[in-house]
Amino acid sequence: MHKHEAQALCREHMHRYVRIQVADGGTVDGIIEFVDEEYVYMAVPVRPGDEANDRRGYFPYVPGGFYPPYFNPYYPGGRFRRVVLPLAALLALSLLPFY
Repeated sequence: MHKHEAQALCREHMHRYVRIQVADGGTVDGIIEFVDEEYVYMAVPVRPGDEANDRRGYFPYVPGGFYPPYFNPYYPGGRFRRVVLPLAALLALSLLPFY
């Protein structure tokens, strides 16, 4: 999927619960909070059994190195954590029912 197509698709599904498949084969389920020119920002639910301090994420490359982890300080230990994904890495987006 081209970056501009991914951006339009994400904006169309803003504030909805979706599953996004990324280029490395992984999937991320969550609510799209914001989309800019390069990234999609998602609120991902913390499921029971997940480590509260899980700091996995995608670290997009920029000239001079990698960005630091993208986690919102307003979600610490809460029901959601923020994950930021590069639009260029998106392969597919599907709308999911929210339970």
